[in-house]
Amino acid sequence: MQLKDFHFDLPDELIARYPTEQRTASRLLRLNGETGEVNHSHFYQLVDFLEPNDLLVFNNTRVLPARLFGKKASGGQVEILIERVESDLEAIAHVRANRSPKPGARLVLEDGSELEVLSKDGALYELKLLTNDWHSVMQAVGHMPLPPYIDREDELSDKERYQTVYSKVEGAVAAPTAGLHFDDELLAKIAEKGVETAFVTLHVGAGTFSPVRVDNVEEHKMHSEWYELNQDVVDKVKATQAKGGRVIAVGTTSVRCLESASLNGEIKAGSGETDIFIYPGYIFRSVDALITNFHLPESTLMMLVSAFASKKHILNAYNEAVSDKYRFFSYGDSMFITRPFTGQHPESLTEKESFIKSSLEK
Repeated sequence: MQLKDFHFDLPDELIARYPTEQRTASRLLRLNGETGEVNHSHFYQLVDFLEPNDLLVFNNTRVLPARLFGKKASGGQVEILIERVESDLEAIAHVRANRSPKPGARLVLEDGSELEVLSKDGALYELKLLTNDWHSVMQAVGHMPLPPYIDREDELSDKERYQTVYSKVEGAVAAPTAGLHFDDELLAKIAEKGVETAFVTLHVGAGTFSPVRVDNVEEHKMHSEWYELNQDVVDKVKATQAKGGRVIAVGTTSVRCLESASLNGEIKAGSGETDIFIYPGYIFRSVDALITNFHLPESTLMMLVSAFASKKHILNAYNEAVSDKYRFFSYGDSMFITRPFTGQHPESLTEKESFIKSSLEK
């Protein structure tokens, strides 16, 4: 399986630099993952495509204002992107400067806070604050870490729009962008229809934007992210399956969380690091449908959605979206991808493999 197999051409003007004025005003492309059929609508119509027995699973991570600016002792400019806060004083981060700082170097941030470079491991630095704490520093002078393809400075409005309305647990440095399309009014309508909701946590890291650097996809090493899935989510998933409803993941991060908790064939509560890599050929254990944004060419997220539907159907849908001038990436439009579903959930992984295979052959 080659990296070039997941390429598509995208005009630069279709990259969304700003969100729509209203969250739910974004467009919604519906893809039947079995037939490849595409339909067009808007996100505020999502409730019309849900059923009372469905379960929507959201990622409630909250984005940190994790981009910081400062100077080296020599006066050289430094840009820091926090990858993970380890404690009040220590963090793992990407550091950009004309010359990479060495262990022992001192840096000064915009608010005067001082920090020391403890070590460097690959592209990541271990940093220790000598004054103040990371939470206070980020709240005082931190910038929202907009993705690199949104090539503009962050603005005040991004502090609200680059968060989901249900964000709760701080720790991400990138938003779970499929959730950006939901507002309180739409969530209320979904609840009124009898659709259940559940919340998992997966702290999205900067690695989500790292390019795949190998030609053979199967040789790629996935970045690691922290996740948590509680017993109440497990109970809701199992209850949904028992009554013949669909488990609908809101975003690829929710997929990664649910599937990480289901790798042994049965979903279980837990937390920890996951480096799950989902590409065509993967058998989904828990997810029946997916709400997601449009992803970068040749990215691991393109591979994930191609595993969920098929590479052919995904690329055809993306090409149609380009022709129809959909808006792409984090602040862009969305997709609702469904797969073959009979309302019956197999009880074992072996049964599920044959169930999916027979469904796809129909």
